[in-house]
Amino acid sequence: MDQILQTIGKAFGDVVNNPYVQLAAAYWAFRDMQLRAENPLVPYLAASFIIVSTPLLFPAAVFVYRIVRPQEKVGEVYERTLAEEALLAEVEAVKTCPTCARRVHDEWIICPTCRTRLNRVCPNCSRLVGLDWSLCAWCGKDFERREVAAAGLAQIPGGRDAVRESLPAEATAVASAGRTSLRGTGSRGATRAMPPRPTTDPLPER
Repeated sequence: MDQILQTIGKAFGDVVNNPYVQLAAAYWAFRDMQLRAENPLVPYLAASFIIVSTPLLFPAAVFVYRIVRPQEKVGEVYERTLAEEALLAEVEAVKTCPTCARRVHDEWIICPTCRTRLNRVCPNCSRLVGLDWSLCAWCGKDFERREVAAAGLAQIPGGRDAVRESLPAEATAVASAGRTSLRGTGSRGATRAMPPRPTTDPLPER
């Protein structure tokens, strides 16, 4: 029995001390780390760790490498990341109400649960547009142009009346003078057009 154990130990020692076996183990560690790490220097470090280990520490070095190496390969990590992104995009594609977080349809105008306004109708083409759209994507109707003009009038005290009242005094005076001159001209013309009254002599005394 002892001889059998000694024979097995000697054969195992010969295999471990064989430089070709150590080189094959270093190459295996190099290729395996290339599939598990994105850094190009890490595979060389793993192969060097296997090569520089003494014959007595060679089995321990291989065992330690098996424990320390990343559990997932780069391709597996990439596939898992793509699957997570696809799932997240699918979840974000489901439209929900911003108030009650219930699932709503894209063509709904008002949420039937909390009555929150979801979309609006374009006054030009009568198609649904988003509440945050500055113009209609279907017909090009500009929603902000009218709002900007209304906001400009709202900032002026009195609105349009104030704009009319803010006209220059010279323009008002000129307009008044023009109306006065037209009235005067019409009166003089009417006076000239009237025939002169006939002058009659008093009746001769008898």
